[in-house]
Amino acid sequence: MATAKRKRTKAQPEVVIPEKIYFRIGEVSELAALPTYVLRFWETEFAQLKPTKSRTGQRMYRRRDVEYVIRIRKLLYEDGFTIAGAREKLREEARSHSASAPTLSVATHVTTAPIAVPHVAPRPVPVKEATQQDANEDQGMLPLFAPITAAPARDELRRVRQQLRAVLDLLS
Repeated sequence: MATAKRKRTKAQPEVVIPEKIYFRIGEVSELAALPTYVLRFWETEFAQLKPTKSRTGQRMYRRRDVEYVIRIRKLLYEDGFTIAGAREKLREEARSHSASAPTLSVATHVTTAPIAVPHVAPRPVPVKEATQQDANEDQGMLPLFAPITAAPARDELRRVRQQLRAVLDLLS
């Protein structure tokens, strides 16, 4: 393994990563005690570090990316690796982790034990003929549903997408 000839710095205190889905580059910079230009440079040097970009071009780091940044900082600044050495070390760790990790299906992650559900026969639902009076009552209820705007739906969709990304990150 290639190591640097520079003096090693003392160990950094343990970093506590907040429970968030995405982190901006400034937040990652503060967490890792590194300038933002170093993070941008590391993106070009380490294939594992791939933050997504928002519509405005802002880098959005996931928790996994922040953990990589902390790991890279430790390898370079505390353990004395060169960039090439740290890159190789991360590759070895990824290979050994993927070789030792059992392949699990999504169902294995979701449930750990079978759940006993008693069988209940469905009850017959009485069918009623629709009348003009029913149609008039339904027309009176339409204003209750009509004033839905696009903004709350868009916010809800954004929240659901973030939750799905978080679940996919956990599964990958």
